Amino acid sequence: MTAPLRIAIVGYGKIAADQHVPAIAARDDMALVACVSRRRAAPAGVPAFADIADLRASGIAVDAVALCNTPEDRPATAHEAIAAGWHVLMEKPPAATLGAVAGIGRAARAAGVVLFASWHSRFAPAVRRAAVLIGRDPIRSLAIDWREDVRKWHPGQAWIWQPGGFGVFDPGINALSIITAILPVDLQVAGATLSIPADKQMPIAAEIAFAGVGVPADAGAVFDWRETAGERWTIAVATDRHALELLDGGARLLVDGEEAGTDGPGEYPALYARFAELVAAGESEVDVAPLRIVADAFTVGGRVTVEAFGD
Repeated sequence: MTAPLRIAIVGYGKIAADQHVPAIAARDDMALVACVSRRRAAPAGVPAFADIADLRASGIAVDAVALCNTPEDRPATAHEAIAAGWHVLMEKPPAATLGAVAGIGRAARAAGVVLFASWHSRFAPAVRRAAVLIGRDPIRSLAIDWREDVRKWHPGQAWIWQPGGFGVFDPGINALSIITAILPVDLQVAGATLSIPADKQMPIAAEIAFAGVGVPADAGAVFDWRETAGERWTIAVATDRHALELLDGGARLLVDGEEAGTDGPGEYPALYARFAELVAAGESEVDVAPLRIVADAFTVGGRVTVEAFGD
């Protein structure tokens, strides 16, 4: 029997506790051996360290790391992990800038380690079926409606409002990761409007108009963190054959108005299954298409100041 892949989580917060830890624990070929966070937080029985240097000094054997710290902090820890010879899984978005991702990729190739810039929403149960149904068909319409309550989903996370924190694009990039995976077109940003609270530096809401060869003229996306009536994570795509609606962030699929079946074990179990495949094959997977769309929206988007949001 092959020894399990020994994984350390860097940045032990809500997403690590709720998603990464159970996904690792459910696999016979993986084991969580350590956590790294400034608070020295970790699940019961798992050694905790303040930084990667402390982890390396401990002598605990590590094969790979899952980086769940902030996008701004991720490049430094990625380079430390690569220097240690560890494979790297990066939570989404992989870093705050395209240049940082490129630098991490070069370092991983030079060190001969696997780099997986993961997009968990691509592994939602209905996404694969939607991609199959769309195939190479021309796209007749595309609309993204992505709304949630920031106080519910990101409580006390001040970093998300600061430069490098992405604002509403932190959840919105999940929708972009899905459409860049399932559509047979290259999406470009024709224009954008970014609504930025008077007391913040990142947008609380945004609208994007898409362009590109084969992209419908009215294709667009709306992202909003001010929705208090319940989450709305919807992608609607129409082709000549089907009208598709991905609901609940890709958990459900309507085909021509009828509920369709889904497959797969869920986002994070499937994410770690893919990581295991990449490590076994010695291959990296780094797709920056969703991050590029966000970067382009920040570049060409007009800024609108809206009322202060507070904490």
